[in-house]
Amino acid sequence: MVRSSPPRSLMTRLAWLVAIWSGSVAALGIIALLFRSLMSLAGMAP
Repeated sequence: MVRSSPPRSLMTRLAWLVAIWSGSVAALGIIALLFRSLMSLAGMAP
């Protein structure tokens, strides 16, 4: 017998959405800073 999980509340789903979005934006920012520092070390940045 397969149990169906109860539907999650809207606030829980929105909290997960915000958490995942914030994490991805933070990761993108870290990668951008890494690329910027590498380009600066290579003499490519002003």
